[in-house]
Amino acid sequence: MKRRGFFRPVWHLGIKEMRSLFRDPMLFGFMIFAFTVGVYSAGKGSSIDVRDAAVAVVDQDQSPLSQRVISAIHPPEFKDPVVISQDELIPVMDKGDFTFVLVFPPGFQRDVLAGRVPELQLNVDATQMSQSFTGSAHLAALISRAVTIHTQRRLVDSALPVNLVTRMRFNQTLNSEWFGSVMELVNVLTMLSVILTGASMIREREHGTLGHLLVMPLTPLQLLLARLWSMGLVVLVAGMLSLRLVISGGLAMPVAGSYGLFMLATALHLFATTSMGVLLATVARNMPQLGLMAMLVIMPMTLLSGGTTPYETMPQLVQWLMNLAPTTHFVAVAQAVLYRGAGLDVVAGHLLALSLIGLGFCLISLSRFRRSLAAA
Repeated sequence: MKRRGFFRPVWHLGIKEMRSLFRDPMLFGFMIFAFTVGVYSAGKGSSIDVRDAAVAVVDQDQSPLSQRVISAIHPPEFKDPVVISQDELIPVMDKGDFTFVLVFPPGFQRDVLAGRVPELQLNVDATQMSQSFTGSAHLAALISRAVTIHTQRRLVDSALPVNLVTRMRFNQTLNSEWFGSVMELVNVLTMLSVILTGASMIREREHGTLGHLLVMPLTPLQLLLARLWSMGLVVLVAGMLSLRLVISGGLAMPVAGSYGLFMLATALHLFATTSMGVLLATVARNMPQLGLMAMLVIMPMTLLSGGTTPYETMPQLVQWLMNLAPTTHFVAVAQAVLYRGAGLDVVAGHLLALSLIGLGFCLISLSRFRRSLAAA
């Protein structure tokens, strides 16, 4: 009976928090947008593949070989090359009209057939970071292939003493949309769980309803748990629907592992992040302060968790610090389960880390919450 008496107020307070969220059109609308349009557009728009890159050509040779090389540059990786003059090279690069400008020197074909090694000049607009890096290598391969076909009339084998056979696993089509959408889902889960939980506390403080709760026979732990389970459940359900309908359905990404295992990891992650939201709300005095503090906390977690850049390439000190962040372990679980089909035996260590981190944040938040209630 005592246990039922403890959890009944937690249940009803959580229902109240969810009703407050659904009655807030801005927060509720932002949540729907983030889990649908935000995740879908991140998958479609974050591609690092070369696609429709603008190429210009300065052909000072006007030979069959230069024409063969130009004809090898075509969609979908590159737009059809635009022939310009030497005088136009600098102005079009300054304007950013083209990502690549390829220059054929005079006598290019003659030097190639004579066995000399002429130089082709490739001017790259490196402000287009991903396009310039990947596109330069792709153009080099196209040029080498076109020159080989023209000079020998057939493809020759590489001089390498081994035959390298590449097999792609887990993403055979190298579809970057799948990676971008899942990492965006991780970011949205983190951001909204922190913001919604913190906003629920700030809202009660600003509306004066916190004083009503203080006169009720409720403990700080009950008030804290009500926010954690209600906001965590809302974000969990929205995240699973986004994975099913947007990522697996709209973007056609196959989920290799178990939905249940990923849901368990998401619940543990939300336990930690909702506790962080409560902690931030006990420090912030109003919604603008909460928003600024959330940005300072969420941005480093999302950028350094391994979802944007490989975790192994970061400095050792950063790796040690990020082991204390829930996003690092959640990203590892998401990639292992959703991409590689990992089971519980593979991700058990990360799940344990998420549990301990969540428990630590919960205890700190409870201590801060008690102090804020005592000062209210």
